[in-house]
Amino acid sequence: MPDAAVQAFGPQSKVREVVATLGDRGRELLLKHGYDVGEGFVDVLSQYQTLEHAARTERLRDLDGLLKELNAPSP
Repeated sequence: MPDAAVQAFGPQSKVREVVATLGDRGRELLLKHGYDVGEGFVDVLSQYQTLEHAARTERLRDLDGLLKELNAPSP
């Protein structure tokens, strides 16, 4: 039986969901792709930004690569 608790992230996932679900790993992957959430969110609205919107506004690089890493099993 598949693990229903596994979160599949997509372009419409919100930055907040990535951080809430993956914690430090999510923060590190976002930072690796150019999105720095900092300590907490300085801009409260940015936490509700979708990954796709962040990529379109050039706050995030290589959305496809990020999604692949976010959805990969933890090492």
